[in-house]
Amino acid sequence: MASRMPTIKEIARIVGVSPSAVSRALHDHPSIGKDTREKIKQVAAELGYEPNQLAIYFQKRRTFTVGVIVAELAEEFFSKAISGIEDVALQHDYTVLIGQSHDDEQQERRVIETMKRHHVDGLIVSIAKHVKHYDHYQRLMQHRLPLVFFDCIPQMPQIWAVEADLVEGAMKAVRFLLRQGHRIIALINGPETLPASMQRLQGYRLAMEKNRLKYDPHLTLFTDLSPSGIAHALSELRDYRRKPTAILAFNDYVALELMHELKQQCAEISDNLAIVSFANLHINKYVAHPPIASLEQFPYEQGQKAMQLLIQAIQDKEQYNEPLSPRRITVSPRLVVHVQKK
Repeated sequence: MASRMPTIKEIARIVGVSPSAVSRALHDHPSIGKDTREKIKQVAAELGYEPNQLAIYFQKRRTFTVGVIVAELAEEFFSKAISGIEDVALQHDYTVLIGQSHDDEQQERRVIETMKRHHVDGLIVSIAKHVKHYDHYQRLMQHRLPLVFFDCIPQMPQIWAVEADLVEGAMKAVRFLLRQGHRIIALINGPETLPASMQRLQGYRLAMEKNRLKYDPHLTLFTDLSPSGIAHALSELRDYRRKPTAILAFNDYVALELMHELKQQCAEISDNLAIVSFANLHINKYVAHPPIASLEQFPYEQGQKAMQLLIQAIQDKEQYNEPLSPRRITVSPRLVVHVQKK
């Protein structure tokens, strides 16, 4: 039979103080003297005492756990963002539970329900790329569960979020290509329903129009970001009468897939086509044909800021639930040039 876990009452009896004094000492309350606190902690350690998390939850209405939901942990962007989240969480004695949506709306909904059953104090979410309905987020907000979005942000009012300025990023990328002498620039984008795709398109169009270049809708291709979708987009560009000399890609994964497909489909133009993308993955340093430039979106910093926002929301729920006080933190992307290609 497993041994019974020690209790606060046992520690109090051994030290000769009240159970409430033990509780305060274990939480470093200043009302308990230093010597007494150290004695209580020593006895607790010797007995192998562990706090009753359920009791703490009922007492403080907090579990000191937060949930984080991302598309794929394998993606470098998300692994860096989670490192930022965890570093801030540890500073505030929070534990992080992590779930993956695999860019599937139903999976995302299931993970959210699982997090709720674990009584997380709040959620940080980068929405799945194929989400079409936002009712599950709206229910969380109605139930006053603190919720912070980052990276992929839903088109909802009154939210707390951290995001890169993708409009500004796309404009920087297009201006860079224009300075390289390119005038026919294509955009291979993500799903049309994804807000991040529309932000990239907005920046792309603004940069082209500000340089007196007419927007050509045939050069904007929306994809599901799968290899087959990217290959199909390239085929459409290859068959179009205006052949692009440069492409702005949704992210570095799309850019790398583009280079692979270019070698397969039309090797004769692959060496003369300039590709710029988003994310600035570390792997770009080691591949034979990286994008000539990529936009750094600072995922670690986004993760830090998202966790800091969530802690604010947890600690001051009245402020978080005030319908007129949304909070959005915007990170400015930085263009990192890998190859000077003309």
